[in-house]
Amino acid sequence: MSRIYFHIDLNAFFANAETLLDPSLKGKPLIVAGATRRSVVSTASYEARAFGIHSAMPVSEAQKLCRDLIIVSGHYAYYEELSSQFMNIVSEYTDQIEVASIDECYADVTNKIIHYAKPLDLAWEIQKRILTEVGLPCSIGVGPNMFLAKMASDMKKPMGITVLRIRDVPEKMWPLPIGDMRGVGAKTLPFMEELNIKTIGDLANYKNLNELRDVFGRNTEEIIARANGHDDRVIEMETGSKSMGVSETMLEDVTDYEELRGMLRMLARKLSSRLKEEHKLGSRITLRICYYDFRNADRSLHKEQPIYKPDDLFLAAITLFDANWDEGEAVRLLGLSVSEFMSEDAAKQMNLFSPETEDEKEEIREVLSDLNRLLGTKAFVRASTLLKGTK
Repeated sequence: MSRIYFHIDLNAFFANAETLLDPSLKGKPLIVAGATRRSVVSTASYEARAFGIHSAMPVSEAQKLCRDLIIVSGHYAYYEELSSQFMNIVSEYTDQIEVASIDECYADVTNKIIHYAKPLDLAWEIQKRILTEVGLPCSIGVGPNMFLAKMASDMKKPMGITVLRIRDVPEKMWPLPIGDMRGVGAKTLPFMEELNIKTIGDLANYKNLNELRDVFGRNTEEIIARANGHDDRVIEMETGSKSMGVSETMLEDVTDYEELRGMLRMLARKLSSRLKEEHKLGSRITLRICYYDFRNADRSLHKEQPIYKPDDLFLAAITLFDANWDEGEAVRLLGLSVSEFMSEDAAKQMNLFSPETEDEKEEIREVLSDLNRLLGTKAFVRASTLLKGTK
C-alpha cells in the first residue's frame, strides 16, 4: 500500500511569531537574529526577503540591503509554546509524526486521508486550523515519501499546498536548481558546478557514479535515488525510552568542521564520565544537530555491544555527524545521548567500570615508555602521576 506523507512547514516562523507579540511589526522588513558580531539571520519576514535578505546571511550584510530593517533578538520560550500548539494540532490527525525542527514536521496520514471525500481536504483543514488557532501561516507538501513531501512544501510559500508524485518529478522537480535539493549543501555546489550539474535533473541522470562518489561519498546512491523521487525512510517518532545525554550551545554559530569535531570529542568525554558515574552503558547513540535557524537533525545508530567509553562514543558521534551534517550550515547546538541501557547488575557483573583493565594498563605503560624515550624523564614522571598508582 502506498503511503501518503505531509511535510508541514510554518512560514517565516520566528518573524510571524514576533508580529503576534507586536502587531505593529506586521508588514515591515523584520529579521530575527543574535546580537553578536558574527550573528546570522535566523528568519526574515517576507517583506525583508523582498530586499534579498535570507536565512544564514550575516546581519551586517542584511543591514546594508535594507536601511529600515528591524532586528529582533527573539523570544524563544514563546516560539516553543507556539510550536507545541502547532504539533498538538497535527497530532490530532495522526500519531505518526516526526518532528524535524521547531517549525516543521513530517506526518504519515495514510490511514486518515481515506476518510476525506477529497484527499487535499485534510491538508486544507490542518492549514486552516493552524492559521486560526495558532495565528501562523504554513505550507504543506504532499507526497508518497518524506523527501517529495519536503520538496513539495518548499514549492509554494506562504500558505501553499503542493502535491508532488513520482510521476511529477521530471516536470516539476528536475528543472529546479541543484541548490534547491534537500541534501545538497552550500559547500557541495562548487563541485556540482565543476561537473556541470546545474539542475536536479542533471544529478538524477548523471552517468559517472565515480565522480559523484568523490563528492557525496557513502551517500551517493541515496542522493541519486532522491533526485529521482525515491526515498525509503519512514517516520521516526520520539519514544519514551530513558536516555542520558549532554549538549553544548555555541556562543556563536559555527561552520568550521574541525571546531565542531572538537566539540563532539568534548561531549563524548562528558557523556562517558556521566555514564561511568551512574554505572550505565547503552546500545543506541543519538546525535542532535541544531542549526542556526533552530532546524534539528536527530539521528541515531545501534551498536551490537553496549558502550560507554569516550573513544567509542566519539566514533559513533562523528560517524553520525559526517553522514548527516548539511556541510557548511551553521550549527548552534550539538547534543549526544545514549539509550537502550544494559541492566546495572549485568554491567557490574561484567566489571566494565574498573579504573583500567590489565590490557589497558599495559597500553599505558607502552605509551609512557615512548614518552620517556622521546621527551625525556620529566615527561615520563609527569604522565606517570596521572595513572594514580598504576605501575
